[in-house]
Amino acid sequence: MSGPVASAHSHRATTKVSNKPFKSRAATKGALRRLAKGKVSTEFGQRKTPHQQVMSKLDRRNQAKQRQLEKHKEHQRENSVFSAKDGAPRNVAVIPLCHDGDAKAAIGHLNECLDITAEIGNGCVRVPVDRFKQKVQYIPLERDLSACLDAARVADFVVLILSAEVEVDDLGELILRSVESQGLSTLFTVVQGLNKVEPAKQRLSTLASLKSYITHFHPEQEKLYNLENRQECSNLMRSLCSTTPKGIRWRDERSWMLVEEVQFPAQDSQSAVLTGVVRGRGLKADRLVQVGDWGTFQIEKITAAPIAARRKRAEDSMAVDAEAPEEILDTPGDDCDDLEELAPENHAIDGDEDEDMDADAATTVTESMKKGVLLDDHHYFSDDESHIPKTPKKLPKGTSAYQAAWYLEDDVSDSGSDLDDHEMKDVEEEPARPEDGMEGYADDAQTEGGPSEYPQSVKFEELDELDDAAQLEAFRAKKRDDEAQDDMEFPDEIELHPNALARERLLKYRGLKSLRTSPWMEDADRSFEPENWQRLLRIPDYQASRIKSVREALVGGVAPGTRVHVHLRAVPTSLRELYNPDRPLTLFSLLRHEHKQTSVNFLINLSSDYPDSIKSKEELIIQCGPRRFVVNPLFSQGGNTQNDVHKYCRFLHPGQSAIATFVAPVTWGAVPTLFYKRTAPASGSEGDDGPSPPLTLIGTGTSMQPSTGRVIAKRVILTGHPYHIHKKVVTIRYMFFNREDVEWFKALPLWTKRGRSGYMKEALGTHGYFKATFDARINPQDSIGVSLYKRVWPRNARPYYGSLFDPPAEAAVREEVMVEDVS
Repeated sequence: MSGPVASAHSHRATTKVSNKPFKSRAATKGALRRLAKGKVSTEFGQRKTPHQQVMSKLDRRNQAKQRQLEKHKEHQRENSVFSAKDGAPRNVAVIPLCHDGDAKAAIGHLNECLDITAEIGNGCVRVPVDRFKQKVQYIPLERDLSACLDAARVADFVVLILSAEVEVDDLGELILRSVESQGLSTLFTVVQGLNKVEPAKQRLSTLASLKSYITHFHPEQEKLYNLENRQECSNLMRSLCSTTPKGIRWRDERSWMLVEEVQFPAQDSQSAVLTGVVRGRGLKADRLVQVGDWGTFQIEKITAAPIAARRKRAEDSMAVDAEAPEEILDTPGDDCDDLEELAPENHAIDGDEDEDMDADAATTVTESMKKGVLLDDHHYFSDDESHIPKTPKKLPKGTSAYQAAWYLEDDVSDSGSDLDDHEMKDVEEEPARPEDGMEGYADDAQTEGGPSEYPQSVKFEELDELDDAAQLEAFRAKKRDDEAQDDMEFPDEIELHPNALARERLLKYRGLKSLRTSPWMEDADRSFEPENWQRLLRIPDYQASRIKSVREALVGGVAPGTRVHVHLRAVPTSLRELYNPDRPLTLFSLLRHEHKQTSVNFLINLSSDYPDSIKSKEELIIQCGPRRFVVNPLFSQGGNTQNDVHKYCRFLHPGQSAIATFVAPVTWGAVPTLFYKRTAPASGSEGDDGPSPPLTLIGTGTSMQPSTGRVIAKRVILTGHPYHIHKKVVTIRYMFFNREDVEWFKALPLWTKRGRSGYMKEALGTHGYFKATFDARINPQDSIGVSLYKRVWPRNARPYYGSLFDPPAEAAVREEVMVEDVS
């Protein structure tokens, strides 16, 4: 076959038949529409999860069964500490929130519902629950803030007692908020005295009101148990004996126990013995332990302390087994921690003597050469004008920076229409921010709003001293008396006395072009740093050190669930007065290095309910994990900066957040922290609603990465007043009061509150007047400022002993640390 017909036949023979379904025109338009919207095209009828196509029903059922078995094993591991014959008891803290609450009566109702007879006295009460094959250890509490915090810290379950007749007062709400903020395990709520409400119809509304109150703090509380109802008490006991406690993360990373018994030594050289059940991680004798508010101690040894078993003798009488020999479970090794909080005095001398001499020589040369203010990393002389910005060149449009360096200023056209301003810059600076303290470098603002009321004369006429002093007094007559309000409206502004020398009073201060990026020369602060600053702990890599310390606690030690005697070294006999058997005593094992002093940082969120502002260096009481301190923290702005310099905050106002810094032992990880302030003694008297709380919870926070290299820069602002304005040239007064101060601070950049920036040109007269140039004409109502910074150093924390703290000594320490160093 030949011709056109043959070629057509051949084409039809070689054409492949497609098995794809035919797509209609509407389907094609829909696909194009999806592609236009950016959607990925998929074939119709296919699942988006291809693995579900090949997995059969039997495979899916097997996968679900595997997940169920794995979850069951995890549940068994979590509850293994409570299982077996000698398992650990479940710690239940019973906290009354109302002044008519009775924790012992509540425990009696819970025992009665299971027909358990046990004497409920002061201190911990251990009760075996044969019905559920568990042991429960109750911690009955009074309305004592520190006792409730200590008990909730080591409790597996917290039972809150609400009253059907009395509302929760300030002390009860303080306890509730504090227990919640420090970290809370599984929570249950009971109601006491509900059957006393008459008529009976109001009981449901009372119960609903109490439920609404507790769900405001803990929304997960769906059930409130009535202590007068036997069935509800039985249900609560079932939950206490079968529920797996949620736990607290920071607590579970350490070893801890509730102390059941304390044996004090007869002499200081002997060891004290604390008895309890190990919980959390394994307890190691190499690590230090924190015992309540007593302090930090070393472990001499850890011995077994099983509960004495009873057996039946042939004489049909019950007797206790004879005492078994002491079984030592763990003793300190060569890697044990010591009690030294600071590094040795010669630890910083790592180089040769020649290097130290060279450093001293360099410091001496720097001090001798210093004739002006330190701006970033350079001391400017009075005749040095390198701080003055260069005048922009008039260059043709499109000229590059390389061409601008070789361009002569006289090679320009007469009209200047093809010229453009060109300023040579090595690095383009980022726009300044308000938190930098450089108000003058903020975004441009409207500054030329009104005519000038000052004579626009270029000639300078110096006033008489009496007239100048009278005008200064009138100018400063509007200063406010309220420091906190003044700090909010005019932050960091100070006023110099006319007879004071600014270069002497502000000797520690320096200038910074940018608070976020300018380098901070630490050599200039060596002579002002605290005595033991170089002996504080330095952590080059915080995350690696934290992970190593936490992982180290996972291995070894006495297994959790073991009842032990912990023998502590060098426990003073004077602590016998601090011990109260009716109050819970806790023992926490510290991670490695957690007893060493360093500059610690804590995030503090000041409560919006607290009406007052908190001044920096004001005395506060903090609780972080198992420790409490009395501190005078420095407040500073948070965030990460390129030079690790952060602005000091004089006040922390309600609803604001800041970083609180002081010198204290290290705390690894993000541990919840509570900030308290002492209540005035006059408000501590008892009233109709019970005693007022001794402390006020002002804020909460968490521990952050400690660092001795974090610079807290205190800023002061000197403000001046425009005296003469002539275009961009302004004569300024009231910033300085003698010519020498102007020459000393001449290099500092100027700014105005309305967004203009400038620099000092020359001093005028002898009364501190000077001439300045700005980037645009300023408003006569504007204020000119200059920013100065100095480094402030954190203060040492002191241990907190509650009500046994010595009031006279405390007052003396408070008076000493609150003195402002204005030099």
